[in-house]
Amino acid sequence: MALLTLRKATTADIPQIRSLAEKVWWEHYPDIISNDQIAYMLGQMYSEAALKRQMTEEGQEFWLPEENGKALGFLAISPKGEGEYFMNKFYLDSRERGLGTIVFELMLARYPDLKTLRLRVNRRNYKSVNFYFKVGFRIEFCIDTPFGEGYVMDDFQMIYRI
Repeated sequence: MALLTLRKATTADIPQIRSLAEKVWWEHYPDIISNDQIAYMLGQMYSEAALKRQMTEEGQEFWLPEENGKALGFLAISPKGEGEYFMNKFYLDSRERGLGTIVFELMLARYPDLKTLRLRVNRRNYKSVNFYFKVGFRIEFCIDTPFGEGYVMDDFQMIYRI
Protein backbone atom coordinates (compact mmCIF):
# COMPACT_ATOMS: atom_id res chain seq x y z
CA MET A 1 0.00 0.00 0.00
CA ALA A 2 1.38 3.41 -1.00
CA LEU A 3 1.65 6.31 1.39
CA LEU A 4 -1.74 7.40 2.70
CA THR A 5 -2.51 10.91 3.85
CA LEU A 6 -5.52 12.41 5.57
CA ARG A 7 -6.48 15.80 4.15
CA LYS A 8 -9.02 18.12 5.75
CA ALA A 9 -11.84 18.66 3.27
CA THR A 10 -13.35 22.02 2.37
CA THR A 11 -16.63 22.98 0.77
CA ALA A 12 -14.79 22.73 -2.58
CA ASP A 13 -14.62 18.95 -1.95
CA ILE A 14 -18.40 18.55 -1.64
CA PRO A 15 -18.88 17.18 -5.19
CA GLN A 16 -16.22 14.53 -4.52
CA ILE A 17 -17.74 13.62 -1.15
CA ARG A 18 -21.20 13.33 -2.75
CA SER A 19 -19.82 11.06 -5.47
CA LEU A 20 -18.03 8.85 -2.95
CA ALA A 21 -21.16 8.64 -0.77
CA GLU A 22 -23.30 7.55 -3.74
CA LYS A 23 -20.79 4.88 -4.74
CA VAL A 24 -20.17 3.49 -1.24
CA TRP A 25 -23.82 3.53 -0.16
CA TRP A 26 -25.10 1.78 -3.31
CA GLU A 27 -22.37 -0.85 -3.08
CA HIS A 28 -22.67 -1.47 0.64
CA TYR A 29 -26.21 -0.83 1.93
CA PRO A 30 -28.63 -2.76 -0.36
CA ASP A 31 -28.19 -5.87 1.82
CA ILE A 32 -28.90 -3.81 4.96
CA ILE A 33 -31.67 -1.31 4.09
CA SER A 34 -34.07 -0.87 1.18
CA ASN A 35 -33.13 0.95 -2.02
CA ASP A 36 -35.83 3.52 -1.29
CA GLN A 37 -34.29 4.21 2.12
CA ILE A 38 -30.81 4.50 0.61
CA ALA A 39 -32.05 7.05 -1.94
CA TYR A 40 -33.92 9.00 0.75
CA MET A 41 -31.00 9.07 3.19
CA LEU A 42 -28.50 10.05 0.48
CA GLY A 43 -30.78 12.92 -0.48
CA GLN A 44 -31.14 14.06 3.12
CA MET A 45 -27.50 13.74 4.21
CA TYR A 46 -25.45 14.13 1.04
CA SER A 47 -27.07 16.86 -1.01
CA GLU A 48 -24.77 19.81 -1.65
CA ALA A 49 -26.82 21.96 0.75
CA ALA A 50 -26.77 19.28 3.49
CA LEU A 51 -23.01 18.76 3.25
CA LYS A 52 -22.34 22.49 3.23
CA ARG A 53 -24.54 22.92 6.33
CA GLN A 54 -22.75 20.04 8.10
CA MET A 55 -19.36 21.65 7.34
CA THR A 56 -20.16 25.30 7.97
CA GLU A 57 -22.96 25.33 10.56
CA GLU A 58 -22.92 21.98 12.39
CA GLY A 59 -19.18 21.83 13.05
CA GLN A 60 -18.47 18.55 11.28
CA GLU A 61 -14.83 18.34 10.20
CA PHE A 62 -14.57 16.30 7.01
CA TRP A 63 -11.41 14.40 6.13
CA LEU A 64 -10.37 12.67 2.90
CA PRO A 65 -7.98 9.72 3.14
CA GLU A 66 -5.91 9.95 -0.02
CA GLU A 67 -3.39 7.80 -1.83
CA ASN A 68 -1.37 9.64 -4.47
CA GLY A 69 -3.96 12.44 -4.44
CA LYS A 70 -6.93 10.09 -5.00
CA ALA A 71 -9.62 10.09 -2.32
CA LEU A 72 -10.32 6.62 -0.92
CA GLY A 73 -13.32 7.69 1.16
CA PHE A 74 -14.28 10.30 3.72
CA LEU A 75 -14.74 10.81 7.44
CA ALA A 76 -16.57 13.45 9.45
CA ILE A 77 -15.81 14.21 13.10
CA SER A 78 -17.58 16.62 15.46
CA PRO A 79 -16.01 17.98 18.63
CA LYS A 80 -18.42 17.54 21.56
CA GLY A 81 -16.43 18.82 24.51
CA GLU A 82 -12.97 18.62 25.97
CA GLY A 83 -11.47 15.42 24.55
CA GLU A 84 -14.94 14.23 23.42
CA TYR A 85 -15.73 13.63 19.74
CA PHE A 86 -18.43 12.05 17.62
CA MET A 87 -17.59 10.29 14.35
CA ASN A 88 -20.50 11.14 12.07
CA LYS A 89 -19.15 9.35 9.02
CA PHE A 90 -16.48 6.78 8.18
CA TYR A 91 -16.78 5.50 4.64
CA LEU A 92 -14.10 3.91 2.48
CA ASP A 93 -14.42 3.17 -1.21
CA SER A 94 -11.90 0.33 -0.96
CA ARG A 95 -12.16 -2.84 1.09
CA GLU A 96 -8.39 -3.32 0.92
CA ARG A 97 -7.33 -5.29 3.95
CA GLY A 98 -5.97 -3.07 6.70
CA LEU A 99 -7.01 0.22 5.07
CA GLY A 100 -9.69 1.02 7.66
CA THR A 101 -7.26 0.56 10.53
CA ILE A 102 -4.66 2.79 8.87
CA VAL A 103 -7.23 5.53 8.20
CA PHE A 104 -8.56 5.25 11.75
CA GLU A 105 -5.03 5.68 13.15
CA LEU A 106 -4.42 8.68 10.86
CA MET A 107 -7.64 10.22 12.15
CA LEU A 108 -6.66 9.64 15.81
CA ALA A 109 -3.36 11.43 15.13
CA ARG A 110 -5.33 14.52 14.02
CA TYR A 111 -7.04 14.71 17.42
CA PRO A 112 -4.26 14.40 20.02
CA ASP A 113 -6.61 15.52 22.82
CA LEU A 114 -9.12 12.76 22.03
CA LYS A 115 -10.18 10.81 25.09
CA THR A 116 -13.59 9.52 23.97
CA LEU A 117 -15.00 8.90 20.50
CA ARG A 118 -18.57 7.82 19.83
CA LEU A 119 -20.34 6.76 16.67
CA ARG A 120 -23.55 5.12 15.54
CA VAL A 121 -23.66 2.18 13.18
CA ASN A 122 -26.57 0.17 11.80
CA ARG A 123 -26.98 -2.97 13.90
CA ARG A 124 -27.17 -5.13 10.75
CA ASN A 125 -23.98 -3.64 9.32
CA TYR A 126 -21.98 -6.60 10.60
CA LYS A 127 -18.74 -5.85 8.74
CA SER A 128 -18.56 -2.32 10.10
CA VAL A 129 -19.59 -3.35 13.63
CA ASN A 130 -16.83 -5.99 13.61
CA PHE A 131 -14.31 -3.47 12.30
CA TYR A 132 -15.17 -1.07 15.13
CA PHE A 133 -14.75 -3.89 17.66
CA LYS A 134 -11.36 -4.65 16.10
CA VAL A 135 -10.06 -1.09 16.55
CA GLY A 136 -11.26 -0.88 20.16
CA PHE A 137 -14.87 0.29 20.25
CA ARG A 138 -17.52 -1.33 22.40
CA ILE A 139 -21.29 -1.07 22.28
CA GLU A 140 -22.59 1.62 24.61
CA PHE A 141 -26.32 1.13 23.85
CA CYS A 142 -28.89 0.46 21.11
CA ILE A 143 -30.87 3.36 19.71
CA ASP A 144 -33.70 3.59 17.19
CA THR A 145 -33.96 7.04 15.62
CA PRO A 146 -36.82 8.09 13.30
CA PHE A 147 -35.29 9.58 10.16
CA GLY A 148 -38.36 10.75 8.28
CA GLU A 149 -40.73 9.25 5.70
CA GLY A 150 -41.29 6.35 8.11
CA TYR A 151 -37.64 5.26 8.07
CA VAL A 152 -35.84 4.41 11.30
CA MET A 153 -32.14 4.12 11.91
CA ASP A 154 -31.68 1.07 14.15
CA ASP A 155 -28.16 1.58 15.44
CA PHE A 156 -25.62 0.64 18.02
CA GLN A 157 -24.00 3.63 19.65
CA MET A 158 -20.41 2.58 20.12
CA ILE A 159 -17.70 4.16 22.23
CA TYR A 160 -13.91 4.24 22.02
CA ARG A 161 -11.86 5.42 24.98
CA ILE A 162 -8.16 6.09 25.19
